[in-house]
Amino acid sequence: MDPVVQGLLNVLSPQYLLLMAVGVAVGSVVGALPGFTATMGLTVLLPFTFVMDATSALVLMGALYGAAAFGDAVPACLIATPGTPAAVATAIEGHKLTKKGKAHQALLTALVASALGQLTGGVSLLLLAAPLAALSLRFGPPEVFWVGVFGLTIMASLTGKSLLKGIAGASLGLLLSTVGVSRTESWVRYAFGLPQLQGGVELVVALIGFFTVPEVLRMVEQRRREQYVAEYREQPGALWEVLRETLTRPFLLLKASLVGIIVGIVPGTGGPIASLVAYNEVLRSSKNREVGKGSIEGLIAPELANNSVAPAAMIPTLTLGIPGSAPAAVILASLLLHGVKPGRELFGAHATMTYTFIWSTLVSGLVLFVVGLFMIRLLVLVIRIPVHLLAPVVLSLALVGSFAVRNSVFDVGMMMGFGILAYVLRKCGFESGPIVLGLLLGPIIEPALITSLTLAQARGSWLEVFLLRPFSALFIVLSVWSLVRGLRGWKLAQQAAAAEA
Repeated sequence: MDPVVQGLLNVLSPQYLLLMAVGVAVGSVVGALPGFTATMGLTVLLPFTFVMDATSALVLMGALYGAAAFGDAVPACLIATPGTPAAVATAIEGHKLTKKGKAHQALLTALVASALGQLTGGVSLLLLAAPLAALSLRFGPPEVFWVGVFGLTIMASLTGKSLLKGIAGASLGLLLSTVGVSRTESWVRYAFGLPQLQGGVELVVALIGFFTVPEVLRMVEQRRREQYVAEYREQPGALWEVLRETLTRPFLLLKASLVGIIVGIVPGTGGPIASLVAYNEVLRSSKNREVGKGSIEGLIAPELANNSVAPAAMIPTLTLGIPGSAPAAVILASLLLHGVKPGRELFGAHATMTYTFIWSTLVSGLVLFVVGLFMIRLLVLVIRIPVHLLAPVVLSLALVGSFAVRNSVFDVGMMMGFGILAYVLRKCGFESGPIVLGLLLGPIIEPALITSLTLAQARGSWLEVFLLRPFSALFIVLSVWSLVRGLRGWKLAQQAAAAEA
């Protein structure tokens, strides 16, 4: 029987459907815990897969990987706590929707968009593995540099009321990303003699600090006026409303899916850039004034793009042995530990196993939707805790999450320092979004830039390296276009806000 057909029949068997359901449930919980990532969940799961056959291990790990991206949306929407960098845009838009009393719609939107993203990413993995993997080989350091620059142009959409404060915030984030040992040289920068800073600012620690601690302090500040952090009630027909809002926007779905797939196959980029680029696109192109202030439309794009990344990141992993993301690297390790090498062998001698896994990434989108409806009811209990109890609970989770990243008490102190700084900056009109954007993109831009400069020196032409490569030229044009449109959108938004006032 054809391996593609056999793989589909395998994945629809009760055994693999159960494995996907377990992976989705565990992944949702892992993603919902601040500081815990899909990579950590897969790493913990890895030893348990030794007693499984390779196919079962892949199916289970693939389902966990995809579901963790949805789980991130739960704390992001409910308490403005992005557990991973990929949930930053979700925290910005989703929490605003929650504050409007639409927490149920926010979580359902994240679930529907995540399931669709898993489906579209799975389709891309099934149909486009070989050609897209070949395309990813053409992305060298210059292309990665311009992808990072393209990501920086999103800053105009996250600045809030003051563009100058947004630029200052992004600059602060870029500066923080340079702390520690240089990624290309042996220099130690801005460590101030502290060994703990030589490894740099841990991204998850900074995220928790910049987003969670200010929200906890705001809870404490508002505790006499607000008994609960936000209102939550299940509204009849909310699921159909979300499905209608989502499925009647085919161009938005297509654009977000393409962003996630293209970014997913480029090693070293992943969910954070995909979700932020997709969010920026909907901010600029939508005529809905609620987008950016808490809307279903604004939440669809980042969640769909984020979940499209997971299957797409497996394209270079399976075909070339180049993991497209950190979780994909763990899955690749599982393959190698089972004695299976990626590439021609995977699509030859192990074709049935490979297509069973590929089909599982697609089918797990449907499983995510079904199981996610039940997981929402469990995970949403956090919002029903009174503020005077929720604030210390959230702070405790933030402390545990910060410590768990590197088992470091220093990280806990750094998280609190960032949190207090973010709270003060917010009072002064600075948003956390641009700061985190700079912190996210700095580690991508800097090594790519330095490697590209070395390459230009070796070839004797920086023009050839930076401007004349086809994909570099493409992203330069996109960066200019994105910056101009972003600035124009920011100006129009400020004019509309002034007119309403």
